[in-house]
Parts: sequence; structure tokens; C-alpha cells
Amino acid sequence: MKNTRTLGKYTLVAAMTLLSLIPFYILLYLALNNPSRTLFNGLSLLPDFNFSNFSEAWESSKMGLATLNSLIIAIGGAVLIILAASSAGYAIARYSNKFHQSVFNVLLICMMIPAIIITVPLYTLMKSIGGINTHWAMILLMASNGVPFSVFLYTGFIKVLPREIEESAIIDGCTPFTAFWRVTFHFLRPVTAAVVILQGLAIWNNYGQAVFFLQGQDMRTIPLAVSMFFQQYGAQWNLMAAAAVIGLAPAVLAFLVFQQYFVKGITAGAVKG
Repeated sequence: MKNTRTLGKYTLVAAMTLLSLIPFYILLYLALNNPSRTLFNGLSLLPDFNFSNFSEAWESSKMGLATLNSLIIAIGGAVLIILAASSAGYAIARYSNKFHQSVFNVLLICMMIPAIIITVPLYTLMKSIGGINTHWAMILLMASNGVPFSVFLYTGFIKVLPREIEESAIIDGCTPFTAFWRVTFHFLRPVTAAVVILQGLAIWNNYGQAVFFLQGQDMRTIPLAVSMFFQQYGAQWNLMAAAAVIGLAPAVLAFLVFQQYFVKGITAGAVKG
């Protein structure tokens, strides 16, 4: 009976894994096909292995420049989110009072508001301060989108850390500020990795707001570059899929680098908090 249950569990896991991989297989299938072939022909499940799609997609959509723009915005946004959210989470967790709790509640409410809803007033604001088609404005915008949920994670994670960590540093002469950045922040690597993955990928894949605020050709990010194959060139599925694979590679690499901390950061920050 026990062996049957174990076999059933492994079968279920294998089936879920297979279902999760199907979209990636279809994407690679389209990326390696000739332009005249988009879907499966008959019973053939193998593509044409046309690797020239990647070079053509790279050149026609200026994928190199789009990748650089995405990296600048994603790294800048992630750094701002980590600095702001970790500091706010520390203040809320360690110095709890009515004001800090009110701020925390406001941030929780902000988590429930879809970012796309405030795009129009944000566009008016960005236009008035000269933020359209600039990296700095998009970085600030992406950081503001990601701070509320990140504060929620950091607050929960810091609450389960013993206070003696920073108290010992304060006794040795550190101020609360330096004790946090020199001592406590070292123990926040799991939740920081979770924030980098969640918010970094959200910024990397952002299209809904990037299409409003990054209208210049030289400012396009990867999602905007991929969308070109629907707007400028029509529905060129092979090039669209090839560009999507190129854009997906850095995100997968980042996840593999930080994934060992990901689950620990999410469970400690969200469940125990």
C-alpha cells in the first residue's frame, strides 16, 4: 500500500512537470521552425532546426539594446526595492508602533491595487517631470510597484530573527543603522534572494507600463522588442519565439543562481510573519 502511494506521488509529480514543460517545448519548437511552418505538421514533433531565426530576431528587433535596457531597469529597480523594503521592514518589525503599523497597513492595501490602474495619472506625472523615455523614471516606477510586497516579506522574515543579533552589535559600539546593515542584513540573504527573483522577473517581463513610458525605439525593453513581430512585421511566429527564448535566458539564469534561497525566503517571510 505504501509503495502504491509513493508511486502515485511520483507519477503525479512527473505529470505536473511534463505539463509545465509543454509551453517551453512549444516555444522552442516555434523558434526553430522555418517561416512557412508554425504549428505541428502531421505527427512530426520535431522542428526544422533553423537556428538562423535567432540571429535574424536579434538583429531586426535590436535585441542587444533591448537586453541592455532591461538589465539597467531590472537591476536598478531591484537595488532600490531591496534598500527601501529592507529598511522599512526592519523599522516595522523592530520598532513597532501605531505609525509603523499604519504604514504597513497602507502598503498591504497598495498590494491589492493593480499597477495598470494608475498608469494614466502616472503618465501625466512622468510627462510633467520629463520622465518619458528615461531609465531613471522607469526604475523609480518599477521600484514603487515592488516595494509593498517586498516590505511584507522582509517584515515577516526579520520578526523571526533574534533581537540579540543587532543588540550585540550595538553593545560593541554600532548604531542601530550600522548594526542593521553590517550585521542583520547578512542574515537576510534568503528573503533578499526571493525579492530579487520575484521583483526582478516582474520588472524584466513588464510590458503594460513599459509600452506607455518607453516609447522611443532605443529605449525598448525585451517585451517591447518581442512585440515588434506582431506590430511592425505581422505575425512572424518563428522570430517572435526566437526573441522570446533570447529574452528568457537571463531570467532562467538568475533563477538558477538564487533558487537555493528562494523557497526559504518565501516561507520564512510570508508564513512565519
